[in-house]
Amino acid sequence: MILETIHSPADVKALDQRQLSQLCQELREFLISNVSETGGHLASNLGAVELTVAIHRVFDTASDRLVFDVGHQCYVHKALTGRQELFSTLRQLDGLSGFPKPRESRHDAFVAGHASNSVSVALGMARARTLQKEKYSVLALIGDGALTGGLAYEGLNNAGASGEPLIVILNDNGMSINPNVGAMPDHLSRLRSKPAYYHFKKWYRGLFGEHPMENRLYRFNHQLKSSLKKALWPGSTLFEDMGFTYLGPIDGHDMERLINVLEWARELHGPVVVHVKTMKGKGYSFAEQNPGKFHGIAPFDPQTGLLKKQGGTSFSAEFGKVLSTCGAEDRRVCAITAAMADGTGLTDFSREFPNRFFDVAIAEGHGVSMAAGLAKQGMIPVFAVYSTFLQRGYDMLIHDVALQQLHVVVGVDRAGLVGADGETHHGCFDALFLPAIPGFIVLCPANFAELRHMTRQALFEYTGPVAIRYPRGGEGDFQTDTSDRIIVRLREGRDVTILTYGMMINHALEAADLLAGQGLSAEVLKLNRISPLDYETLKETLGGTACLLVAEDSFGTGCVGQRITAMMAEHGEAPKRLILKNLGKTFAPEGTVEQLEHRFGLDGAGIAAAILEAGV
Repeated sequence: MILETIHSPADVKALDQRQLSQLCQELREFLISNVSETGGHLASNLGAVELTVAIHRVFDTASDRLVFDVGHQCYVHKALTGRQELFSTLRQLDGLSGFPKPRESRHDAFVAGHASNSVSVALGMARARTLQKEKYSVLALIGDGALTGGLAYEGLNNAGASGEPLIVILNDNGMSINPNVGAMPDHLSRLRSKPAYYHFKKWYRGLFGEHPMENRLYRFNHQLKSSLKKALWPGSTLFEDMGFTYLGPIDGHDMERLINVLEWARELHGPVVVHVKTMKGKGYSFAEQNPGKFHGIAPFDPQTGLLKKQGGTSFSAEFGKVLSTCGAEDRRVCAITAAMADGTGLTDFSREFPNRFFDVAIAEGHGVSMAAGLAKQGMIPVFAVYSTFLQRGYDMLIHDVALQQLHVVVGVDRAGLVGADGETHHGCFDALFLPAIPGFIVLCPANFAELRHMTRQALFEYTGPVAIRYPRGGEGDFQTDTSDRIIVRLREGRDVTILTYGMMINHALEAADLLAGQGLSAEVLKLNRISPLDYETLKETLGGTACLLVAEDSFGTGCVGQRITAMMAEHGEAPKRLILKNLGKTFAPEGTVEQLEHRFGLDGAGIAAAILEAGV
């Protein structure tokens, strides 16, 4: 086994061509074996095997900076940089992260969990290198999907004009921005990837000194060649018009050509785009046939491709069902997703109402602004989006939606702790930033019945901007529909009041049971709407409370507990003792939701313990 001998990129550089091919085969077997046990991102990593090996063949990521975009295709990189033995802990509590993390290894240049930022980050690193007069290569590895985000073009536009030595590797596994068709593009791409062509270009540039563009003859020849190329192959001009040297498209599974092109890109000492065509899921038939399913997958049987444990009904699926029902009732209802139709439960809506379904790709800010335009002209747009990605559209929520109080409904999926994807994906900010926007109504269903009712409320009863936040996965034991009230008392008590919202109500009720066993009587209150908060309503239920515990799976600064107690204090009604149970200022790591809730004391046992420790 060659893979077992690889402990660093230096070991990859010592292999011959035959061994490199065998290494790629072993890497695919390694990925399938490990991800089938832990779950994770499989198809994207299978497609990037040869590309990642070629990068480590040419560059040294201990000093060279490799910036991933999103980063879910970093598994091969981690296996080649001394972390093979950690894959049994992939995406688990205190285990190996599924995304690049500099704290794990010096080979991980930057945290990468969201899309489209890699070129901007890499340009910053390249400029730092120049200012500090250091020598190392900087690479941005970006997928064609991430190029649907506007930030990618902001970075490309600036990087191309900068002149900084920077290599942008476009891993194209689905579509190209400008499809290249016909014999001429193929001929040119093959010509460019031949070593003889590179050596000639390097020699020719060398004739004109260290700065050839300062020579009039070289500039004339360069402009003539560029004009001829644009006339023959206009599809290649996007990146070149931005100031990049464009190399490609290259077969991303041809190791020799990849190595040749990457070496040439490094020697150009300027902004370069290397366009690589790969197959998502390559080497595993189930992933090749269904790359979407195997993009991010739970543990599965590698022999059949079937999940080891079938999931139950989720909040996302229920949201999609009720939205389809509402869409049939009212032709103004339309749905928007940011490349997450299946993940946000909108697949059925997209099939039933294709003319009212819009996938904006990885462009959440655009999705919010487009929703505002739809609402302004009389439609009822629903933007279903993961909480962690809604953060990218915050300015648009304020400027384009809230300022005009437009009736835009946001389905905030994956709110709260989400589990194995870790700190870049937990939805622990929306409960803080949405209530800060004037006029935004924020609803928090705790079960499917409440989700269905609140969705109809948001669509047909409210008029301004509304957000409905719900967690990943299914409902808990509490399944009573209480959505007709803003705040509801679920349990009477005299010693302490436990206040929470959403799925956390299950833990609050459990904590009350545990406290009863200790001789304490706990009142349990459930908030169905966390914004706007109404003082008179709160006073009726919280007035006279001696000890209040507010439990939230969000960060502490600006949390609902702080807002409620500040409001009560303004009116001289603050509880004598306050306990805020939340994440504080700590980003939650990878792990199951249950493990993380236990670690942060947000499960029933943790809430009860906090009350007992306070000496209530």
